[in-house]
Amino acid sequence: MAKTGRRAFLIVMDSVGCGGAPDAGSFFNDGVPDTGANTLAHIAQACAAGKADTGRSGPLRLPNLDAMGLGAAVRLASGAQIPGLEGKPDGLWGAATEVSHGKDTPSGHWELAGVPVPWEWHYFPDTQPCFPEELVQATCKAAGTEGILGNRHASGTQIIEELGEEHMRTGWPICYTSADSVYQIAAHEDTFGLERLLNLCETLAPMLHAMKVGRVIARPFIGDAQQGFTRTTNRHDYAIAPPAPTLCDWVHDVGRQVHAVGKIGDIFSMQGIDDVRKGADADLMTALIDLAKTAGAGTLTFANFVEFDSKFGHRRDVAGYARALEWFDSCLPSMMRHLRHGDLILFTADHGNDPTWVGGDHTRERVPVVGRIIGAGGKELGLRAFVDVGASVAAHLGVPSQGSGASFL
Repeated sequence: MAKTGRRAFLIVMDSVGCGGAPDAGSFFNDGVPDTGANTLAHIAQACAAGKADTGRSGPLRLPNLDAMGLGAAVRLASGAQIPGLEGKPDGLWGAATEVSHGKDTPSGHWELAGVPVPWEWHYFPDTQPCFPEELVQATCKAAGTEGILGNRHASGTQIIEELGEEHMRTGWPICYTSADSVYQIAAHEDTFGLERLLNLCETLAPMLHAMKVGRVIARPFIGDAQQGFTRTTNRHDYAIAPPAPTLCDWVHDVGRQVHAVGKIGDIFSMQGIDDVRKGADADLMTALIDLAKTAGAGTLTFANFVEFDSKFGHRRDVAGYARALEWFDSCLPSMMRHLRHGDLILFTADHGNDPTWVGGDHTRERVPVVGRIIGAGGKELGLRAFVDVGASVAAHLGVPSQGSGASFL
């Protein structure tokens, strides 16, 4: 099959790291270095020990990913034993190491797409208040309020429980950050207004980007103090633009279509992307299955499944993370049966978020790279660079790579 007829599906399982990052000691959670963090290995070990039986039971079961080489990839990356993931791989399998000095979403995705981050991100101090006064005043002016709530590091779900009622009473936006380079604004979809929240974040984004803050994130929620508050799927990330053309641009610039699923459009500021499908992870799986059926020849489908990270990693919910992994794996046959001869499918991650670790931040880890070329044999990829992923997808599609990566295909 000519390369122009091939399709590629690049699927990021957000935060599904596999340990072994050589520089993990330079990254921290609550003052503890990330040395030894291993998202997949520690989940599998907890499952095998009967410590992750809420809503599930027994060893971690990921037969489809393991057949491609997931267990082998973890062993390659970190030397860890993975109870339940011990199959002999017959797909493409390896692991990748990041060089960008960050363990965040934009850094990981951009580098996977061929562009390491050339600067140091700005992080807000873990103090209260944590934001500079000029940012607070700019937020108040853009929101039309006399003040803001929060102004500290916080869990997004916890801070709306703590401040949601006061927010509804005062109309002041809830502003908070994390160990990531991010400025997050939570507001009630009904009393504050979704469009007002999105406009507020869009207005502030240039100021934050000039500070090298990676993302301004709108975090809408609904509910009340009596019934509780719930974040909605109308989140929107206003990310700083990549510093150079990425895989999305490489594909788009030669006249091919790029389909984004999940946060990809936000992460890449819609550069080189034709259309976006959003929703909860269950909705994204439906979209991915549809694109496996309908995407045209020569196209790239680039997907991010975020709930491993947002719902379970940050909340240090081992059983929930295991359930999410097993659900994801169980959906793969329904999607992969629609792939065509010559299609490439790769599963990887952007960083780790070990739910057994201290703190609540991402963990610095290598990431698995597993997949298949439909109709072709398997291959050990070895230890690769993040940028090799983008170069390999480009090579498969017959598109010139503009980055420093080398194809492993």
